[in-house]
Amino acid sequence: MNTTTSVMQTERPADHSAMGLARTVLGLFKLRIGTLIMITALAGMAIASGPGLSKLQVLVLALSVLVASGSVGAFNQYHEAESDRLMARTRGRAFASGTLRRSPLWLLAMAGLLAGAVSTAALVLNPTSAFFIFLGAFFYGVVYTVWLKRRSWANIVVGGLSGSFAVLGGAAAVNPSLGALPLLLALVLFLWTPPHFWSLAIAIRADYAAAGVPMLPVVVGAERAARIVNANAIALVLASLLPLLFGAGVVYGVGAVVGGVHFLRKTRALARSPSRATAMASFFASMVQLSVLLAAVAFDAALR
Repeated sequence: MNTTTSVMQTERPADHSAMGLARTVLGLFKLRIGTLIMITALAGMAIASGPGLSKLQVLVLALSVLVASGSVGAFNQYHEAESDRLMARTRGRAFASGTLRRSPLWLLAMAGLLAGAVSTAALVLNPTSAFFIFLGAFFYGVVYTVWLKRRSWANIVVGGLSGSFAVLGGAAAVNPSLGALPLLLALVLFLWTPPHFWSLAIAIRADYAAAGVPMLPVVVGAERAARIVNANAIALVLASLLPLLFGAGVVYGVGAVVGGVHFLRKTRALARSPSRATAMASFFASMVQLSVLLAAVAFDAALR
């Protein structure tokens, strides 16, 4: 799942203090995005049927996903430093701005963090859960960042599988034999990523065009992309209702409907009148929809 939460990022003077350096390094790991991915893994854990995890296992699951996500988030900034300099939204990032110097040592550190996270998950949870955690990192770091981002408009579609693998990693920690509910929640995360990110891409289409990144609005235009976002959102909301057929409760259903209707209202407005304002409204509505849905998953699990 490749979500962008700091959409209104602006350039700031470099802060060379120890506290400023710490903030720069922490920003490198995209912890806000990592936290969201961690929450999806915990949602997968909550929706899976099987024996409950110990507190230690829950902690290991959460931290393994967070660290794995952070390592590839840092790699994304390392690999994309040159193109990040071409975009107003990203030119202030650590490697793009030159605040941190690119060095092979950074790559070793990123690889070490990922290896440590996956190995710990394998030891404390199980190999299946660790494998899904690894796949989530691989799809974002390699499939999306290295292979597809500059080659195809479908980059975010395939790269969005990283969020789905986080769900499956959390569910497999409880029961490696995945049931219907975790698989359906993974499908929901897969369908959520394109309309979420394409809404943002419509708003900052000029940035992507300047950087030579073939995001959907750059390839097909804002008007057609907006219609595709609306169609994808409809598919997403319909898919989010499927768990009700496989044992999800009323609380989940209410969350899916409330969050879904809100998102659809915004994507419909975007399709009718594509603009930066309607695109950003759709982008933020996607965050609300996912947040409400994941909260509903947690409450529904607590009531079971």
